[in-house]
Amino acid sequence: MNTRLHGLVAATHTPFHPDGSLAPEVVPVQAAYLASRGVGIVFITGSTGESHSLTRDERLAIFHAWAAAGPACGLRVVAHVGGNCLEDARHFAAAAADCGFEAIAALSPSYFKPARLEVLVDVCARIASAAPSLPFYYYDIPSMTQVRFDMLDFLTLAGARIPNLAGIKFTNDNLDAFSACLTHDDGRFDIPWGIDEKLVDSLAAGALGAVGSSYNFAAPLYQTLIAAFRAGDAGRARDLQHQSVELIEALYAVGYFGGAKALMTRLGVPVGPARCPLDNPTPAQLDDLWRKLDGCPWFGPPA
Repeated sequence: MNTRLHGLVAATHTPFHPDGSLAPEVVPVQAAYLASRGVGIVFITGSTGESHSLTRDERLAIFHAWAAAGPACGLRVVAHVGGNCLEDARHFAAAAADCGFEAIAALSPSYFKPARLEVLVDVCARIASAAPSLPFYYYDIPSMTQVRFDMLDFLTLAGARIPNLAGIKFTNDNLDAFSACLTHDDGRFDIPWGIDEKLVDSLAAGALGAVGSSYNFAAPLYQTLIAAFRAGDAGRARDLQHQSVELIEALYAVGYFGGAKALMTRLGVPVGPARCPLDNPTPAQLDDLWRKLDGCPWFGPPA
C-alpha cells in the first residue's frame, strides 16, 4: 500500500439544499474551490460530512459525485465508509473501489461497541476485505465513538491480519501514542493527524499529513503554518496555530457544523445547512460571526 495522506487533507462537507435535501450538484463547486486553494486530497462522508445522518443512497450519490468531480480537479479522494451496520460499511467499501477512489477509512461502530481490541480488528478486517485493492485506514476518534484502545497495539494486531491496512486517521490527542505509531515497524504505516487545533504539536511529533474540517475554508493559514514550521520558525508557527484556534472557537460559539457550512456558503461554496439533529446559527449569530471574521486574511487564495 503506497498511498500516503501527506499534506492537508480536507474533510469535506456533504452539501444540502436549504430544505435539508441532498445537493450533489454542489460537489464540483467544492472540488474546484479546494483545488484552487492548494488542497490535493479530500476525505468525504466522514464526521464533517455528517455520514451518520445520510441514507445509504445519499452516501452513494455523494461517492458518485466525487468520483467525477475529484479527478476532474486533480483531487485524490478518500471515502469514509464506516458506521454501525457492518454490512453497510462493506457495501460502501466495495462502492468506493468501483468509484476508483484512492483509499477508504472506517471508524468503529459506536452504538454496540467492540469490547476488546481483537473485535475491533475483526470489524476492520471485514470492512477492508470488501475492497482489497484499496488502502484501508482505521479512523480513531474516541471523543465521538467512545471506543478507546491503544493504537500501537491496534497496528500490531491489525497489521498482521489486514493485508491492505495503510494506517490510522489519528483524531486522538494522545501525542505520545501518535509518535509511537509513526515510528512503529520502521514507519510502515501512514498516520495522518486529525485535530486541526493541535496541528503544530503534531508536526513537532513528526506528522507529515493532516485531515481536518477547517482546511475547507482556511487552507492558506495551515499551509503557511506548515511552511513556517519547516523553515524552523517555531514562533510564527505557534502564532498561526493560535489564529486557527481563535477561528475555530468563533465557529464553535455559533455551532461548529452549521457555522462552518455557513462560512463555506459565504465563500461561494453553497453547502447548505447542517442536517438535524445538528443545529444551525440564527441570522443574528451569523451577523456577529461575520463581524468577528471581517478582514480575516485566510479566506483568499493560498499564500
